[in-house]
Amino acid sequence: MLNKYLFASFILLVAYLLFQSSDAKIIISGIAIFLIGMVFMEDGFKLFSGGLLEKLLEKSTNTVPKAIGTGFIATAIVQSSSLISIIIISFLSAELISLSGAIGVVFGSNIGTTTTAWLVSSFGVKINIAQFAMPMLIFGVIFRFNSSKTYQGLGNILVGLGFVFLGIAYMKEGFETLKEGLDLTKYAMDGLAGVFVYILLGALATIIIQSSSATMALIITALASQQILYFNALELAIGANIGTTVTAVLGSLASNENGKRLAVAHFVFNMVTGFIAIVFIYQLADMVEILGHKIGIGEEDYAMKLALFHTIFNVIGVLVVSPFIGPLVRYLKGLFKEEEREVSRARYLDNVVIEVPAAAIVALKKEITHLYDNATEVLYHALSLHRHKFIGIDDDNVSEVVENSVKQISTNIDEFYTRRIKSLYGDIIKYSTLSQKDMSEEDKNKVYALKIAARNIIESIKDVKELQKNSNHYLKSKNGEIRSLYNHLRAGIVKTLDGIHSIRESSDDFDALAKITLLEESINALDMIENTKIDKLIRNDHIETKMATSIINDSAYAYDMSKNLIHVARALWIEDIEIQKLGEES
Repeated sequence: MLNKYLFASFILLVAYLLFQSSDAKIIISGIAIFLIGMVFMEDGFKLFSGGLLEKLLEKSTNTVPKAIGTGFIATAIVQSSSLISIIIISFLSAELISLSGAIGVVFGSNIGTTTTAWLVSSFGVKINIAQFAMPMLIFGVIFRFNSSKTYQGLGNILVGLGFVFLGIAYMKEGFETLKEGLDLTKYAMDGLAGVFVYILLGALATIIIQSSSATMALIITALASQQILYFNALELAIGANIGTTVTAVLGSLASNENGKRLAVAHFVFNMVTGFIAIVFIYQLADMVEILGHKIGIGEEDYAMKLALFHTIFNVIGVLVVSPFIGPLVRYLKGLFKEEEREVSRARYLDNVVIEVPAAAIVALKKEITHLYDNATEVLYHALSLHRHKFIGIDDDNVSEVVENSVKQISTNIDEFYTRRIKSLYGDIIKYSTLSQKDMSEEDKNKVYALKIAARNIIESIKDVKELQKNSNHYLKSKNGEIRSLYNHLRAGIVKTLDGIHSIRESSDDFDALAKITLLEESINALDMIENTKIDKLIRNDHIETKMATSIINDSAYAYDMSKNLIHVARALWIEDIEIQKLGEES
């Protein structure tokens, strides 16, 4: 309710400013256009990178220094810390990176966002940047109509840059015309009171605009137009940094545990950094003068000095807070503990993860593995077998253990399916469908293969249901031949499941493929129609015709079930798509 009132008040304030002042209208329009540009750029990099950005963040976060460097580089390139945050939270949820690596990326991303200040101060306020905006917008729109995702992404990036440049030009023009009628420097404040007032204004501006980059662009254009004093601009920049913590915390309220952990880490970093900047603001300003002189920043170039100040105190913040990432990780894991989730519901399919194709595919794999683990329980129990008896057992001993497992396990497969499988399978199908929205054709094919794998698991449960009735019946038969045949089927299924476990443990795709090939050859022995032993038993009256038809039909169920499970193993535990196809063709 409070958010609704605040939003309504904000809308009324903006409307008042728009009608009251034509200069304010230009400045606010500039902010709006700048923000639209950032959104287009973010969407563009999602399409244009083709997963390269995700791969960079996944592979380069195994140590904290690498994670910080990766966060800096990635944010400096894409100019969107929110996009980096989405990817990192999704990777955390899919367990692709560690929490310490994710925090390192967030810290590096804070330094990366300072590049916006450098771009605005070095180009935006020194040249007529609007003249570059129009060609970018024109070519961006042309590229967006191309059928290629890469060109569409490039088009979005160009449109985004065009709007960003146009937004900066509007803000600059608004402040230039504003100073003719109103000199904001009259409201400058010195001393400690000025520090806190301007820090508060910077924080409020960032909370309202929801973008520290846009706030910094606004501060720099105001400074370049001499509408605010240099020291007040430094204080506003500190406030903008602090304001992003509120934005991050508010955004995390609807997020999962990982989103909340990163938001708190971001909050800790920015508050520590802000505190250091406030306490040592004059010393940092002196440092800017010294470093600025060495790198060629002019005495009167306050916009560039502000950008340097923004970078320096963020770098200092990283240097101060980074050594404490270990204790921070332990604290955050204790503060936000993983929720206990029902075994029948999805564990990895999070709405945050779905935004990033690479993470979405990994999450789907993990969830289908969860479905498989649920299913194997009923597969064993339906055949009156216990899984723990076959863990690590030699193939030579499987038949003996199976023959000794004669006590029926009461298993209602329909009830088990409804209670443990149906909802989870539904979650997987829904998630896999939604995740394909912005995927490349290659990724869509991967998701399709995973959907087939999930369906194969369900088919296996249906097959074992058909097999269960006759298996339970004939295992109590006095006829030793029919008991032997059903034990043969049970042993074959156990060997398939055990073989899949070995494939699952394999770390090499070619090794997994070789094991799958051997497993496929071994399941041929389950097809009783090709087994001349059945014909011989019928001719010699060792089994009745009814028994023969039952075992032949059930052998088909056992064969189909084993074949489906092998297809599941290929989709889940062979990473390379080409090696998967190689196995299917052979």
